[in-house]
Amino acid sequence: MSGVNIVLVEPQIPQNTGNVARTCAATGSSLHLVRPMGFEVDDRKLKRAGLDYWHLLDITYYENVDDFFGRTAGPYVFFTGMAGKLYTERSYPPGAFLVFGREDAGVDWEMELLGRYPQSLARIPMIEEARCLNLSNAVAVAVYEALRCQGFTGLKK
Repeated sequence: MSGVNIVLVEPQIPQNTGNVARTCAATGSSLHLVRPMGFEVDDRKLKRAGLDYWHLLDITYYENVDDFFGRTAGPYVFFTGMAGKLYTERSYPPGAFLVFGREDAGVDWEMELLGRYPQSLARIPMIEEARCLNLSNAVAVAVYEALRCQGFTGLKK
């Protein structure tokens, strides 16, 4: 596996999670899913989005955010529109956890994060009028930046 961990906190749309799972499988990244989720993992839409890659996936499930933080040690990079630094201004050490919030609400504990992890926030730039990128697109942007910073170790170049 690569040196990247992708964390989806309370994902709601199975197709997005399926696309993220496919990106993780294709890059050797690990996927971490934090419940509650808006679908079951056996949801056909989820599997269809990444079906032929599912056997390549390293996936871990957590009951809630507290379970996730209790079982992981970081380093963390939280993707939020409230971050001061762009994702290209961050470092991504091997084993980093790239954390993304719900599609409909983002990370609902963002204000706590600003105080708890002020140096661990990253933002993907976009026009002022846009609320956010699609979750699976944002993950792809972040994963490839992290892997680029790590020299694409383990990937066919």
